[in-house]
Amino acid sequence: MEIIPSFDLLDGKLVRLRQDASEQKTEYSASPLELAYELEQAGIRRLHMVDLDGARTGRPANLHILAEVAARTHLQIDYGGGLRSIPSLKQVWDAGAMLFSVGSVAVVAQDEFSAWVEKFGPDRFLVGADVRDRQMAVHGWKEQTTVSLFGFLRKMESLGISQISVTDIERDGELSGPASTLYRDILAEFPGLQLVASGGISSIADLEELTAIGCAGAIVGKAFFEGKIPLQYFRVFSKV
Repeated sequence: MEIIPSFDLLDGKLVRLRQDASEQKTEYSASPLELAYELEQAGIRRLHMVDLDGARTGRPANLHILAEVAARTHLQIDYGGGLRSIPSLKQVWDAGAMLFSVGSVAVVAQDEFSAWVEKFGPDRFLVGADVRDRQMAVHGWKEQTTVSLFGFLRKMESLGISQISVTDIERDGELSGPASTLYRDILAEFPGLQLVASGGISSIADLEELTAIGCAGAIVGKAFFEGKIPLQYFRVFSKV
């Protein structure tokens, strides 16, 4: 299983939002480039980059950070936030992203998303499924749908999408542990899925549990920034 650190970007700075609530923002002083380089030196190969400005405005807004990190490290970056058209996907690709991280479009505009997949190929997408009570939420978690997670995953499977990150909204930013039961149920139904766990991861024990479950990756944000999972452990884990 790969540890995938998450860089949430707002106004060009690294932040963490508690369950996407901007009034509960924690800002970190670290330079995105310097931290990315440090992670690479620790053996990390992938980086999850979330453009919070882009998610709100509908167009990528932190491409300069993406371009700088992509040019000066060998990290494979998946980038999301503001990806609502083919031109925006091309912008992100040209800036150095290896994967497009998309969520709401895949739920509410499936015909459009299918066209994206046909143009770029299913292997270029990390689809994010944000769930509350096993139903999909969209638009920064502000809108709850009646679309079932498993129904959505079957649709993604039909498009050839193999990488899905699943976030239990209630756990995000809470350091309360991952949604292990949900992940077990998903992999029992979709054994070929490259499932990336996201939300609630707070300790080395959580990462070990997710490995045992069969997750392909784990997106780690707050636990890393607050020292719950120290960088020294990344060095050990990357050798396993």
